[in-house]
Amino acid sequence: MRRFASVFVVALAALSVFTLPAAAAPDTGWHRKAPPLATPWTDQVGPDNALPEYPRPQLVRRDWLSLNGVWQFGTTAPDGHSLPERILVPYPVESALSGIMRHESSMWYRRTFTVPQSWHGQRVVLNFGAVDYQATVWVNGRQLATHQGGYDAFSVDVTDALTRQGDQELVVGVQDPTEDGGQPIGKQRAHPVNNIVYTPSSGIWQSVWLEPVPTTHVTALDSVPDLTTNSLKLTVHTTGVQGQQVEIVTSDHGRTVARTTGKADTQLTVPIPHPHLWSPDDPFLYDLSVRVAGGDKVTSYFGMRSVSIGKGPDGKLRTLLNGQFVFSLGTLDQGFWPDGIYTAPTDSALRFDLAQQKSLGFNTVRKHIKVEPDRWYYWADRLGLMVWQDMPSMNADFSSNVPSTPRPTPAAEQEFTTELHSMVTQHVSHPSIVEWVPFNEGWGEFDPAGITDQVKAWDPSRLVNNNSGLNCCYSFDGGNGDVYDNHAYVGPGNPVPTDTRAAVDGEFGGLGLKVTGHEWQPGKGTSYEMEPDAATLTSRYVQILNQVKDCEVKCGLSAAIYTQATDVENEVNGLFTYDRKVLKPDAAQIRAVNEAVIAASGQATHPTPPPPGTPGLTGVGAWQLDGVSDDSSGHGHSVALQNGPIWIPGHSGQALEFNGTNQWADTGASILDTSTNYSVAAWVRLDKTGRFATAVSQDRSDGVSEFFLQYSAQDNKFAFSTPTIRALGPTPQAGVWYHLVGVYDSVSSQISLYVNGQLAGSAPYCPGHPATGHTVIGRALYNNAQVDFWAGALDQVHVYDRALTAAEIDQLYRSDT
Repeated sequence: MRRFASVFVVALAALSVFTLPAAAAPDTGWHRKAPPLATPWTDQVGPDNALPEYPRPQLVRRDWLSLNGVWQFGTTAPDGHSLPERILVPYPVESALSGIMRHESSMWYRRTFTVPQSWHGQRVVLNFGAVDYQATVWVNGRQLATHQGGYDAFSVDVTDALTRQGDQELVVGVQDPTEDGGQPIGKQRAHPVNNIVYTPSSGIWQSVWLEPVPTTHVTALDSVPDLTTNSLKLTVHTTGVQGQQVEIVTSDHGRTVARTTGKADTQLTVPIPHPHLWSPDDPFLYDLSVRVAGGDKVTSYFGMRSVSIGKGPDGKLRTLLNGQFVFSLGTLDQGFWPDGIYTAPTDSALRFDLAQQKSLGFNTVRKHIKVEPDRWYYWADRLGLMVWQDMPSMNADFSSNVPSTPRPTPAAEQEFTTELHSMVTQHVSHPSIVEWVPFNEGWGEFDPAGITDQVKAWDPSRLVNNNSGLNCCYSFDGGNGDVYDNHAYVGPGNPVPTDTRAAVDGEFGGLGLKVTGHEWQPGKGTSYEMEPDAATLTSRYVQILNQVKDCEVKCGLSAAIYTQATDVENEVNGLFTYDRKVLKPDAAQIRAVNEAVIAASGQATHPTPPPPGTPGLTGVGAWQLDGVSDDSSGHGHSVALQNGPIWIPGHSGQALEFNGTNQWADTGASILDTSTNYSVAAWVRLDKTGRFATAVSQDRSDGVSEFFLQYSAQDNKFAFSTPTIRALGPTPQAGVWYHLVGVYDSVSSQISLYVNGQLAGSAPYCPGHPATGHTVIGRALYNNAQVDFWAGALDQVHVYDRALTAAEIDQLYRSDT
């Protein structure tokens, strides 16, 4: 038997504070507040139509009664009286649609209901989609249950507390400490510290409903497809008499596919011959009917599909859907609304976000550190969108002077694990969900390896991403899971697969555009890169997505998630404005480039080996710097000295000394094709450390160097770097000569740094970007500015149009020595 996590039923006891006379039906004293932005659905919401749809599409009963609507509300217990305010459930107390529109940490809800006469003789179950955070339920003055967790559903059998007829009183007390409690909160903050955290959603924020059930009845269905046996692995969880006989019927638009019987609370195998597979291009769903001996009957649906990692056509490890590589291109979808905060105003609004993303050519959605109502996943199943489901994170400290987020307490870790388990088990049957993401950028992270293994044990049918954004912020890599996930703004990121993990870009983009009349707080919007107009936004998006396609085809990238679907409060990098009224970029161009990226899934092949390059150890550019600036390779690229570097005794003969302020040397040409193999070498001496200093680089047209043979002040080490990653070496001593060689191998997608003839460090990098600017000595380019001027001396600089071997590098070092 499986019950909803975190629920325990306490002994029924009279509670004097709730000994009230039968209350009248809730009045209609609710008044919608005006949100800072209204959506097209804001005015459609009222007391009689607050999310009236059946809330749980994968476990449906014919008879039910919605308790959404106007409830009494207050911040103290009823204490024998009605509560003073009126709130529209299920909209969180901070939302305009609730009618309260303020943050509270202590909340009380009260209403009455009448049990339909036709339910006589059955048990009555009260269901909550989600309540944030600690909920206690009383019926007719009796405490029946408590629940802790803001994102999971729970149910309470209220039968024994009901009176024989008339109005039944329901009271729900809620405590929500938000960021002060240590619990999973996602991006909710009562006191936001920046523009990437937002208004909280406290109290009841998903649907509440009643339904009649027999004593032995279904509590959950686990439907897991198995394409290796063309079957559905189905567990019918029940309460009451255990191991009852169940009858299962699967159908395809009314045509029976299979009929199976077996025992409840055990995994059953339901044959699905010649299965019609679910995919974004064809989101086919089977219907499912389950009948339990004793009278309970529920209906559901399921999809047949598999998710795995395996070798793609290029031999690189890829994420696979139904055994085939399909590039996952999605949006970061945070699920916030200006009128309902966490709660979409209507079911049509909930569907709108997903339908629009689908129409723009995306096939994936990353549900970012929030768990949605079941109907959101229903629409993802129906529309055909693959979902990465994040676990809402615990609190993180975003202040710049904090080296790492505070570690959660043991109690917080246990609560996180409990709620994570609930998220996985309650959503295990949705075919759209293809990947679990327990942690994001290290926020509240603990034991990533252990948590990843635990999630995989709970659900081996899906991928597990041990930490989205392993290159960012507070992250620690557990080293396991199915994918290696980098974040890059604006990016795109270019991680490469390993022998055990596929590579994904879990966040990139963040292109911002303010739209007058559609801002949360006019003038306060921010983003990672602001664009002046819609045309520029569109062209930048297309440019970046073409780079994503290069990473997909050339480097083994399996997925990329664009930030983001909509603006959220003052974060204005959405494709849509926060009110969903304006699509900022041109839809046709967005759809075309998105479809091209996904279509390129079939274009990834084994890379063509690059040309062999120029043999020998002289290279295509060589500057001995022995008192003259000539190019001894014979290619005529003499360097022009800028701002007066001087000749001094060097490592061998003479060398150039640079002041670290504005002096450098220009070869006058773009010597290296940095999209393919190359190497750079130099003897270097630093006069001081503590500031970035670059010995050799080559400028790109977008205002940054493609490579940096450098000293990294951030790491206090030598490095061979790109704009996104560094291969690190040892910590240098000032006044000492070192021989540095940087190598880019486009076939292995790797940069390497050699120091004094020995390999010091490597890092994955792909693809190499063409750098059409000059090859230069003694500085770098970043953010369109000349930076990282060398402070010290440089000698015997070489550049090569091929990847030197380790033996050649050792020979070069020894010959110069």
